[in-house]
Amino acid sequence: MKKRFGWALSVLFAAGTLLSACGQDGGNAGGNNQEDTFSVAMVTDVGGVDDRSFNQSAWEGLQKFGKDNGLEKGRGGYDYLQSTNDADYPTNLNKLVRSDFDLIYGIGYLMGDAVKEVAEQNPKKHFAIVDTVVDAPNVASITFKEHEGSFLVGVVAGLMTKTNKIGFVGGMEIPLIEKFESGFRAGVKAVNPKATVEVQYAGAFNQADKGKAIASSMYASGIDIIYHAAGGTGNGVFSEAKDLKKKDPNREIWVIGVDKDQAPEGEVKVGDKTYNVTLTSMVKRVDVAVYDVAKRAQAGDFPGGQTIEYGLPENGVGIAPTQDNIPDNVLKAVDEWKEKIANGDVKVPSSRKEYEQFAATVK
Repeated sequence: MKKRFGWALSVLFAAGTLLSACGQDGGNAGGNNQEDTFSVAMVTDVGGVDDRSFNQSAWEGLQKFGKDNGLEKGRGGYDYLQSTNDADYPTNLNKLVRSDFDLIYGIGYLMGDAVKEVAEQNPKKHFAIVDTVVDAPNVASITFKEHEGSFLVGVVAGLMTKTNKIGFVGGMEIPLIEKFESGFRAGVKAVNPKATVEVQYAGAFNQADKGKAIASSMYASGIDIIYHAAGGTGNGVFSEAKDLKKKDPNREIWVIGVDKDQAPEGEVKVGDKTYNVTLTSMVKRVDVAVYDVAKRAQAGDFPGGQTIEYGLPENGVGIAPTQDNIPDNVLKAVDEWKEKIANGDVKVPSSRKEYEQFAATVK
């Protein structure tokens, strides 16, 4: 009997040691730094993962991270959930929590409240939010200096407009998009004080029909270049520009894209000839930021409770590499202004109030 009792104690001790080890591993859920088990996912905002803009750029960053780390799409690797309205945000975030992803992204400022709520309910999980700041120890906040990149495409527009009439189409009229607007207007003003910039907001990031209607009105008024910061709504701006180009191939009409290189969106075929109405794009490297934070989290350096801002020096913003429609003298001017901004010689306005102060200094 004594021998049997001793054997049972040995088994129980071994089992207890094993359970203790498993318990230590399980406590690391949401912050697993082992490269072979690290998983990451994101929730889109209403623009959708194929918006050819902001959400798509984020997804491309996650796809690259997955490929570089030998992960497969799906649970335990990398994945996304798509939102069709704001009610989907907390639901989708919680689905990813239950699927035990180590790092969960909310893409877009619209998800700020949902990320804060779900993060507070799951303090051992790691989250990241793009384009706004969530004050929580388990949330990394990713922001960009969109006004700096917008200034550069404003320089392009100001130097290339033939009518001195330029348009800006925003999604929702919020401080974030005001950064795009203010920086763009300042870039135009800096190189062409005679040019005017008409500003209109669609009130949504996922309504291409509104974007098309606004663009139609702007082009009809003599505007020859429109910069959009409107996500999926901006697809309507491209649609209208391409329709007008089909009607009159000789008409110089342009769109400046946003977030990623939108040159592919501007291609239009008229007869046997292909044109492109994309003048350039303000590239906001959401893909770079998403990849960077995921890599840091994987390595055990998750920047929870911190705000990471990506600007010109971090390659977070700039103009697109596709520059076929921009002459060399304009590209040279862009480089000169980029250097001034990076050196601190020019402070780019990030709000309308700051823009008015900037404009007052331009003669």
